Amino acid sequence: MIYIATFFSHFGAIRFQKLCQGRDWEAVLMPVPRNLSSSCGTCVRYRSQSPCPGDTWPREVEQVVQETPEGYRRCYRAENS
Repeated sequence: MIYIATFFSHFGAIRFQKLCQGRDWEAVLMPVPRNLSSSCGTCVRYRSQSPCPGDTWPREVEQVVQETPEGYRRCYRAENS
């Protein structure tokens, strides 16, 4: 499955990309798609069987959506956003 994670900061996006790559997930930094809002404008698009790369979401993650044929389906949104 393909997911897109948005972040509160660019630093958070870079850390998340490295976390995904450490799990051997294909992950790339890219601009946030227009119909998803983001605090920093940078997202990570990644491919995995699970949307979360660990036991808990890193605090830098603003939201995670799954790409579907119909559009985006939200999997996670930070409580403080």
